[in-house]
Amino acid sequence: MAENSFPIGGLIVVGANHRSSSLMLRDRLFVEDGDVPGFLEKLRRAGVDKAVVLSTCDRVEVQAVDDSADAAARITLALAEHAAMKPEDLEGQIYVHRGEGAVRHVFAVAASLDSQVIGETQVVGQVKAGHRLAREACMCGGALESVLQAAYGAAKRVRTESAIGERPVSIASAAVQLARDLHGDLDRCAGMMLGGGEMGELVAEQLRAAGLGQLTVIHAKESRARAIALKLDCHWASLDTLASDLAKADIVLAAQGGRRHAVSADMVRSALAKRRHKPMFLIDAAIPGDIEPAVNRLEEAFLYDLGDLEQVVLAGRATREEEAQTAWRIVDEAVA
Repeated sequence: MAENSFPIGGLIVVGANHRSSSLMLRDRLFVEDGDVPGFLEKLRRAGVDKAVVLSTCDRVEVQAVDDSADAAARITLALAEHAAMKPEDLEGQIYVHRGEGAVRHVFAVAASLDSQVIGETQVVGQVKAGHRLAREACMCGGALESVLQAAYGAAKRVRTESAIGERPVSIASAAVQLARDLHGDLDRCAGMMLGGGEMGELVAEQLRAAGLGQLTVIHAKESRARAIALKLDCHWASLDTLASDLAKADIVLAAQGGRRHAVSADMVRSALAKRRHKPMFLIDAAIPGDIEPAVNRLEEAFLYDLGDLEQVVLAGRATREEEAQTAWRIVDEAVA
């Protein structure tokens, strides 16, 4: 992006993101929250008295106000020293934006248009966290404060005037969205997780975060059931109660991965009868699958395996890419 002058008081952005740099470099540049005050003080000693540090897995960057000719070099030196590297080691992997280009970049970051996953909701929260740390260090105000407040306004417009954040873009978020589509508010729902595993726990955590009211963990080993339940702050039960717990579950998450189906079509049919045919949403997060595919032929039973969820994710990402065009128009209006 071209550098140019802009009457915003010398806004400058120096950093490395997922497009400009390697993951190895970003790992070295990463600034832990506890280290941000010290890093800001390093910038202050270097003559940069207004700055925000944004440090995530996607990017490590400094958003600052400094209109001197060597501002980029001084900020780059601070980043290099933090990573125990030389400034020349960062050549070709960092970007510098000034003036209007910097404003557009800050707005795009806050609106999650410069992320690996376009439209991810946590980005504006990360920006606000960096903003708060800068305020606490008395490193924010004036033009920088104005730009950040305007960026939040642009991000809000992007959320309300486009559909960029409406479709799920991860397996876990797809499961949550489908559960909500079927059951509405999850705080009135009961869930059951069979087994454990990384994917199963990730989906369970997302369901709990989305408001799932009750969750019971069932595992072949009761010690594992207790450990997982403690981690997820929920209940656990014995494998012997699988059939009765199945009938109580609005959402069933299977993540055992055994050699045979742990949940058969007959079991689900019986559970639906006891539920008076209140629908069940079943997620098979196991490889090989835990739930007999014939379950999908039962009325009021909605079974999604990892392949099905991946298709939902791909559709969500395509939709977000399309909506990004609308979002960029909003950002450019806000920049103007």
